[in-house]
Amino acid sequence: MRSYNQFCPIAKAAELFCERWTALIIRELAGGGARFAQIQRGVPLASPTIVASRLKQLEQEGVVTREKTASGNAWQYRLTAAGKEFVPIVMALGIWGQRWSRRELAEHEIDLGLLLWALEKGADARSFDARRTVIEFDITDQPEHKRHWWYLNEDGHCELCVSAPDRDADIHVTATLPDLIYVWRGDLQLARAIDNGRLEVVATARLRRAFNKWFAIASIADVGPASAA
Repeated sequence: MRSYNQFCPIAKAAELFCERWTALIIRELAGGGARFAQIQRGVPLASPTIVASRLKQLEQEGVVTREKTASGNAWQYRLTAAGKEFVPIVMALGIWGQRWSRRELAEHEIDLGLLLWALEKGADARSFDARRTVIEFDITDQPEHKRHWWYLNEDGHCELCVSAPDRDADIHVTATLPDLIYVWRGDLQLARAIDNGRLEVVATARLRRAFNKWFAIASIADVGPASAA
């Protein structure tokens, strides 16, 4: 961790918080990620070695605690009281980004894995009243081996599947990856995307209504861009 060599509390906090990947790791922990693999999915471009190093650093600084899971077979990470005080700062960064950095996505920002993870962890599987429901996504601009993904919703839990579960999908969703990201970010309303054909949902009327509740929209999606103010 690089030092500013200042006694100022802002400098001391910035040394820790402004280290690359730290804010995103705190974002994942605040969003429910606890296992190492879950945190890694939220920062796919950071190597496991870097993620482990940042977590160790945060643990040493009292921002994160590491503890055994209930089964005792794995480790999980939790924000401490100090770590939780960072969460409003992370959210404030997100609000600023929504308000002042909204633009068309650059090619290097279109991340399939991050979108799939955001949908899985944010999905409201309770929308289907605990009924076993399979959603198939056909992401049309992706290569064939990355085009089809399934979300299995059962007993209020959502799980991403890389192959078709043991039954036909109940809901079929077709869209490009950028359009799905725009819907998630709040740049494009889900209902409008469906109405203008940028996102197609094939299902019964009941399941279409439930899907609208299931789809995970970013928690700050309602923050409008500054240009609209």
